[in-house]
Amino acid sequence: MNYILMAIPLFMLLILIEFAWDRYKGTGFYRLNDSVNSLAMGIYSRVTGLLFAMIPFSAYILIYENTSLITLSVEDTWVWIAAFVIYDLGYYWNHRIGHTLNISWASHVIHHQSEEYNLTTALRQTSIPNVTGWAFFIPMALLGFPPIVLFAAGSFNLIYQFWVHTQHIKKLPAWYEAIFVTPSHHRVHHGKNKVYIDKNHGGVFILWDKFFGTFQRELEDEKVIYGISTQLASWNPIKGNVQFIGSLIQDAWRTNNWFDKFTLWFRLTGYRPADMEEKFPRIKSNEAVVKYDIENSKGTKVYIFSQLIFCLVLVFVFLTMAKGLEVIQLTSGCGVLGLFLLSLSKVQEAKSWALAWEVAKFSALIATIAFIIPMSAWVVPVVIAISVASLLALHLVGRQKLQTELAQTL
Repeated sequence: MNYILMAIPLFMLLILIEFAWDRYKGTGFYRLNDSVNSLAMGIYSRVTGLLFAMIPFSAYILIYENTSLITLSVEDTWVWIAAFVIYDLGYYWNHRIGHTLNISWASHVIHHQSEEYNLTTALRQTSIPNVTGWAFFIPMALLGFPPIVLFAAGSFNLIYQFWVHTQHIKKLPAWYEAIFVTPSHHRVHHGKNKVYIDKNHGGVFILWDKFFGTFQRELEDEKVIYGISTQLASWNPIKGNVQFIGSLIQDAWRTNNWFDKFTLWFRLTGYRPADMEEKFPRIKSNEAVVKYDIENSKGTKVYIFSQLIFCLVLVFVFLTMAKGLEVIQLTSGCGVLGLFLLSLSKVQEAKSWALAWEVAKFSALIATIAFIIPMSAWVVPVVIAISVASLLALHLVGRQKLQTELAQTL
């Protein structure tokens, strides 16, 4: 049972509720482009996850089936409870190492790029595989926890973490704050302030951070600054995913230090070869900076929002169909959804060729849907109608913007 897929409608409903509350209170914790980018990164993560799932290998299953010390029954309630707790301990160390080593941060950094903090940030996930993460759950395989139990524990752990990505809940009762991860604890984790960096790694239980010395409470006199020290400054989901791994590859290729070429990946996060620091310095800041954004017209914002809704519907339908698709159909669907959001980022960034990107997007979408659902008599015509209407709307929005700019210059 795919608990994450089942939770997606609830996630969307809670985002809409928080967004409405944010508008009502006037707190300004949501920006359209930032939220769209976070959701786009989450969609990229889900569709690339389908591609990675086609690789017929699992270290966990291999170890569980061949070297587990005991066999635990899924019929015993205590097994599920114990798995939930032990999984979170493994998650703590996985998460902590994710902030500690370059190669692990290359995967996790995506989740921290947003300069806002709201429920859409929770869905901002990576498409870059975490090459070290699997190792922290191998003890569960050795202890005999069945794979289905591990999957359930991981799913509920992730679902729990969704709601803590909010600024609208300040503090919870002291007993809850003492045991569990809360919005206050996790706001600290997302802060780039020096006092907050690499703190509060727990997923469900904050106890691990208190036990292992990484706990930091939210300070009243230190407002959390969200984001990362090297600003992404882009709404492009591909650029977001490759931002850090790309910089590691560049440094490893360019450096003259052969030792660094091979060890750079496993050095502490942020480490760069000395010659790279000298030749190609990078601007970093742990202070507040001007948040990246592109000023869009009201019409463009309506278009971006409508396309996001359309994409979310497509993604949900695609994920529910995924198990019944052939490999080529699955690959095509993942590819066109990736193109959909890449093209939308061109609209968000007001690129001059955005309309051409959208034409290519809709053409690929129509062809892919016809390929995946060839027998449907109504789906393709509906998608064609939506595509034509969307392109016409974007064209009219572009003309209106051009006319407005021309009028301002006269």
